[in-house]
Amino acid sequence: MTSKVSSTSNVILYFLAIFIPPAAVFFKRGLAADFWINILLWILGWIPGVIHAWYIISRSEGAM
Repeated sequence: MTSKVSSTSNVILYFLAIFIPPAAVFFKRGLAADFWINILLWILGWIPGVIHAWYIISRSEGAM
């Protein structure tokens, strides 16, 4: 039986991604490559960082 991440935690991560995208990716994936990619995208512009964070949250079954 697999444990599923609750949708409530994902909603919280989506809101966190609006303000600090790398933090949301960190909580979902840890210090993996996705976190560092998101840091670079966030430095290049806020919107690419948010889009990438939302993509990671929607596509991964993270540790949260």
